[in-house]
Amino acid sequence: MFAVPDNTVALAERPVLRHPVRVALEFAADRDRWRHLLRYDPDQRFSALIDTDGEQETWLMSWLPGQETDLHDHASSTGAFTVVSGLLRETVARRAPDGRAVTELHSLTTGQSRVFGPGYVHQVRNEGPDPAISVHVYRTGGRAMRPYHLDPVAGPVRD
Repeated sequence: MFAVPDNTVALAERPVLRHPVRVALEFAADRDRWRHLLRYDPDQRFSALIDTDGEQETWLMSWLPGQETDLHDHASSTGAFTVVSGLLRETVARRAPDGRAVTELHSLTTGQSRVFGPGYVHQVRNEGPDPAISVHVYRTGGRAMRPYHLDPVAGPVRD
């Protein structure tokens, strides 16, 4: 145990310094903050901005069964997403150091998160029988999405 001097000033934590998964988990747990925004669109996944502070954006997304993104990256953005409810499958496409095309599948359930950075190419899909909800945090470049297609030999290729 150690003593804290009386004159110690506690500095407020800067949200941008917190890991984006922590931010996503906090928003996911605070349903009162976004419940009024939640919608389901039968034609495409729904998204709504929950919060922005100039350094990061936090988005709510809902997914009906079978709804998905195209294969994409987020340009220069970094961030994370957390599943609030339901089941999402993330497909990550990359090239291995030896040049081979690699595809990784990640099944995500309630409370699980994934992190992304520049050049991280992925696709997200609701694979479950029920609607899904997720919270996404984007830093640096916002919510930009650059499309890709998957070449079986070369791996992800930007469109």
